[in-house]
This record gives sequence, structure tokens and C-alpha cells, in this order.
Amino acid sequence: MSFTVQPSYEYQIGGSLPSDSLTYVKRQADEDLYAGLKAGDFCYVLNSRQMGKSSLRVKTMQRLQAEGVACAAIDITAIGSWDITAEQWYAGVIDSIVSSLYLYENFDLDSWWESHGLLSPVQRLGKFIEDVLLTSINESIVIFIDEIDSILSLNLPSVDDFFALIRSCYNQRADKPEYKRITFTLFGVATPSDLIKDKKRTPFNIGRAIALTGFQLNEAQALALGFAGQVSNPQRVLQEILAWTGGQPFLTQRICKLIKTKGWGLETRDESKVDELVKTYIITNWESQDEPEHLKTIRDRILSSDQLAGRLLGLYQEILQHGEVAADDSPQQMQLRLTGLVVKQQSKLKVYNLIYESVFNRSWVEKELAKLRPYSQALRAWIDTNRQDESRLLRGAALQDALIWAQDKSLGVEDYQFLAASQESDKREAIEAQKQANQILQAATEAQKQANQILQVATQKASRRIRLGSLILGISVVAAIIAATVALNKLQEAAEGTRLEREGSNALQQFNYDQIGALRSAMLAGQDLQKLVKDNRSLEEYPAASPLLALRTILDNIQERNQLTGHQSEVYSASFSPDGKRIVTASWDKTAKVWQVENLDELLNRGCLWLSDYLIAHPERLEELEVCKKR
Repeated sequence: MSFTVQPSYEYQIGGSLPSDSLTYVKRQADEDLYAGLKAGDFCYVLNSRQMGKSSLRVKTMQRLQAEGVACAAIDITAIGSWDITAEQWYAGVIDSIVSSLYLYENFDLDSWWESHGLLSPVQRLGKFIEDVLLTSINESIVIFIDEIDSILSLNLPSVDDFFALIRSCYNQRADKPEYKRITFTLFGVATPSDLIKDKKRTPFNIGRAIALTGFQLNEAQALALGFAGQVSNPQRVLQEILAWTGGQPFLTQRICKLIKTKGWGLETRDESKVDELVKTYIITNWESQDEPEHLKTIRDRILSSDQLAGRLLGLYQEILQHGEVAADDSPQQMQLRLTGLVVKQQSKLKVYNLIYESVFNRSWVEKELAKLRPYSQALRAWIDTNRQDESRLLRGAALQDALIWAQDKSLGVEDYQFLAASQESDKREAIEAQKQANQILQAATEAQKQANQILQVATQKASRRIRLGSLILGISVVAAIIAATVALNKLQEAAEGTRLEREGSNALQQFNYDQIGALRSAMLAGQDLQKLVKDNRSLEEYPAASPLLALRTILDNIQERNQLTGHQSEVYSASFSPDGKRIVTASWDKTAKVWQVENLDELLNRGCLWLSDYLIAHPERLEELEVCKKR
């Protein structure tokens, strides 16, 4: 008598489900992937973590193998990505294929690899596919590549070569029919644009994307069998579970397991106890109960990049406020979808499920945004007044610091609104200050007129006085004129300083979207400042500093800076001839050189480091700056 061991009805949280698991939920993706691979299509399943990609791979492999298809599995993480050479990585790919297809009996990887040492690693992989794989196996071949996003951390000259090789296998089908027997399918947490930038080499534009969605009620019926007998209405309980999880595979399996192991209180007609179970074991103190990690994985992916975190949080905050936003497949939306926190449904982006919305709520978003922004308190205070209290806006140095901090980051909508409102308010205040300065200037002018009148009267009286009295009066009048002139100059200089301070700040803001235009603006402001301080005063006494700061910041951060060549060491000084056609440079190598500059393009090729000095000295050549746009 023989006995058949039935697989146990166990829910699995994380990892690939065994091929004989009774809790595996078959979805539309199962049919789509199977049909695509049977047709010889290149397929890819790119989605967030813990969506069941690996389980889908295992099931599809099992199904194809049952039909005589040779299937090989490559786990990119198993090959390694840290401190690995291109040769080691490509040899690891071949080793995974050979092991999966049991080819080592007739194939020695070490000797074969050495015998093809004149070829590059990617060429050797292509040679292996054509000369070994396709000749050793006569059946159709499907190569499953899992955790493909790990390739992004590889320190290889060009990971694009690997994807280009996959594409070439399809391109060769027209000339070499044996290539029709091999196909590839990729699984991972990435977008096609993340993996390969060159659209001419990518296989993704010739492949089939497999959509992997959450469990639907009609698909997940097998899950209810696991807690049958423990609850009065398994179907109703399953509905309650999906209402919390939205069909997210990891969370759905986890709650099913909680019901099976901790199903207290699930009495007759009391399926609402599912709510209490979810709140007690998943939502409350979620960070300490998130085992194996799921919610932390989502959190960490959102906050992984300081430059992107603000934008992702801002976008997610907008979805929480409005319930949904229009899906446009922008890079920020795709990155937020890959966290698993939101899902695209009917051209709308929504929070994936009620559990995520309860854990990653508005308070959590505000808390995380507060950690990122240097102006968080001011922003919150401004929003609390319905964006009406302008006293909460940034101005002056605080505004400039915030703009500099924000220039290399993707921020939320509220951040940009707050910064824009602060700039507008600061601009209005600057205009008002200019008006006040003009009024003071007018008053000083009027005082000058009165002083002139007094001088005229005094002069008439002085002509009738003795010479000594005239001399004393003259000295007094001259002193009064000098004092009035100095005061007037100071007022004019203060007004001009206010204007230059504002222009320097505007140049910094302009640099975020127009580098050349910003450089031009900073140059003009610097030229005016140079005219204003002809007395060689110290930098601390300058009436405005932002033009110098803007010029230095722009030159430090502009995308391309060239250097003068010809010296053996660094250049520490450069001077221009009055006609602007020669440069004299002095270097630490104890040499001096004279450079002929026929046009600005040649000057740019030889040294942008002195571009600012040159253009300030020769403003008539500013129009030639457009050549910089080609650099």
C-alpha cells in the first residue's frame, strides 16, 4: 500500500512559495507571463517588493518545465555586486545557467573561460549562448533573471552591455533561426529607464510588460480554505482581509496567518474582529511588530535619497489630501509606485490599501518632511493661516539659505508654493525699500537746494564782512557742502546696493533653470558693483555682497569648467590686456605665459576660471556668451 503526502495548508510570509503550496493565488499575470514566454517573447515583471514576483517565477518555471521547456534561473543577488569584476560577474551568470540546466557533466567552465580570454566578458557570454547553450539543448530555453535591480549597484564599465546582449539574441532570430528557441524574462524593483539609458540598446522597447496586481476576491478563494472551521463565514472574513490589504500579497498572507494562529474572538457572525486583529498586530506600534520587514521596507525606499525624499513625500501628501491624483507616469510617480505605497488604478494614483494609509498617515508625512526642511516650522505656520500670514514667509538671508538648500532637491508642491510666496514677498519688500530710499534721496536733494540757497545768502553777506569773517564763513559753508554731498552719496550708494543685492539673489535663483542666463546676470551685477567701489575699500565695507556670492556659486557649480593648459603647475594669477586680446598667466611652476585670445570661444577653451573678470572688463562681448550653451 502506498501513501501520498499532501502538502500542508500553510500561509507563507515573504520569500517564494513552494511549488506545491496550497496558498498560492493564481492571478492574471500567471497567464500573461506563461503565454508570452510560450510565444518566445521577451517579458519583464517590474514591480514593488513583496508583490509575489519570485513566487510567480517559480510557478511559471514549473509549468513550462512540465511541458518540456528547459528553464534556467539566475538570481543576480546570489552572484554578488560588491567589489566584483566584470569577468567574475559574467562568469557567475554562465555558472548559474550551467547549474540550472545540469550542463557541467559535459562542460568545464574554467577551461572554456580561459580559452576565450581574448574576448570581453560580455562577448564570452554571447559566445556561450551560441556555441554551448543552443548546441547542448535542443528544446526551447527560457532564462529567468530575478532581482534584476541589483545590477544597478554593480561597479562595471557598462551594465548596458548586458541588456544589449539580450536584445541582440532577438535581433539575430532573423538570420539565425536557432535563436528563436531562447528567450529571457526579468523580475525586479525598477523601471526600464532605471536599468538602461540608451533607448537604441534596450530590450524593453521590444518586450512585453507583465502587470502584477493585487489579489482579487475571485482569485483568492484558496486562501479562505486555510481558516475554514475557525470562522463561521470564511468568505466574509476573506472580504474583510482584502478590504484592509487591497489584495497586497504579503499583507494578505500575513493576516490569513494571524487568523489561523491568533484567531481569538472570531466567533459566529463576528467577522469584524478582523479589524481588531489588524490594528493590534500590524498597525499599533508597527515598527516593533514589522517582522519580517514589510512596512519598514516601504519607509526606507521613500527616504533612501535625500534629494528625492522631499518630492516623494510631497506627492504622497497630495494623494492623501485629495484621495487620488492623475497618473502621468512621471519619474517621481514611478518611483513612488515602486515603493509599493501607491498603486495606479484607472489612470489615477491612489494609496494601495487601508493599512498603508493608517501607518503612513498625514502625521507621519509631516514628521518626515520636518526632518528634511530647514524651514519646516515657518512653512507649517504659514499653511495653518491658510497661506495668508506673510510674516511667516522667509526673507533675506533665511530665504537665500532655503533656496540654496532646495536647488538640488525635488520638493513637494507646498514647498515650492511657500518658497515662491517668500520670494514674491521679499521682492515686494525690496521694491518698497527702494521707494523709501528714493524718498530719502528726494529729501536729501531738497536739503541740497536749501543748502545752496543758504550758501547764496551767506555768500552775499560774506562779501560785506571783513576778510577774516569771510574766510571763516567760507570754511563753514564748504564743510556744510561736503557733509551734504557725502550724505547724498551715501544715500545713493545704499539705494544702488539694495538693487545689486536683489540682482545677485535673483541670479542664484535663475541658475536653477538657466545657467548661462544666471551667469550673465551675475556678471552684470558684478560689473555695476565694481563701478560702485572704485575706492579699493575692503570687502566688509561693500554695499552689496550677493553679486560676488552669486558669481562664485555659479562658477563653482556650472556644469563645465575648462583649464588653461601649458603650465606644469597651478595658475595663481591672470591679467588681461586693455584690448582684451591677450592674457598673461603666472604659475607655481615659476613660469609666465602670454596667451593670444582671438575670440571668446577660444578664451572659454583655455580657461573659464577668469571668465568673470574678462566679461566685467569687456561687457561689450557679453553677447558671445551663447557659445557656452554648446558646452
